[in-house]
Amino acid sequence: MADDNAYDVLIVGSGAAGMKLALSLPQTLRVGILFKRKMDDCNSAMAQGGIAAVLDEEDSIESHVADTMDAGAGLNDEAAVRFIVERGRDAVMQLVDDGIGFTGDRERTGRNFPFHLTREGGHGHRRVAHVADATGQAVVDTLRRRLEGRGNIDLFADHLAIDLIMDKPRRTPGRRCVGLHALNIQTGHVVTIPARVTALATGGSSKVYLYTSNSDAATGDGVAMAGRAGCRV
Repeated sequence: MADDNAYDVLIVGSGAAGMKLALSLPQTLRVGILFKRKMDDCNSAMAQGGIAAVLDEEDSIESHVADTMDAGAGLNDEAAVRFIVERGRDAVMQLVDDGIGFTGDRERTGRNFPFHLTREGGHGHRRVAHVADATGQAVVDTLRRRLEGRGNIDLFADHLAIDLIMDKPRRTPGRRCVGLHALNIQTGHVVTIPARVTALATGGSSKVYLYTSNSDAATGDGVAMAGRAGCRV
């Protein structure tokens, strides 16, 4: 693929983070999403319980932060906890706008309250919005349908990212990522995909453990690629 045909944005990972990023970009940009298996073979699709956020008027940001710190035995990074908690409601409402039908509370719907909230272990308020007991699958299915309707987005299933392509040697000022190499699992061939911006939304590294309930696709390759490229990990 010639540089003139480079993607404006290339996203590695097809979970909720990668799909939301793609959908948030202007449709004038040419976007590619690369994922090593099928689109719903990811931790996002496997997440069942729901999404915690301050959605009830009787709840508060400070209470959610305190409960999260207590549940983490004080080992959490409080700045990170607060950053996420403060943005939780907006994130959930964005998913509502995307068309995700959260389970409602029949007793409270008349008060313009669309969510049935459950309680996270160790938390003092009900604050978990959910879609029955398959929240992650509902999120992934809904976002995928929206992606498939976008003519500016190309999907690369069965492509395993190998390494980022950098334009200059390591520790050179102004060094930039200009795309990546990936293995086409179906053909067994390595392909080069140039991009002006590359975003890693590859999830975690749970498969470094012998036993995990996470997806087999969560092998930490994105973290490793970033580290080899010189990013701070």
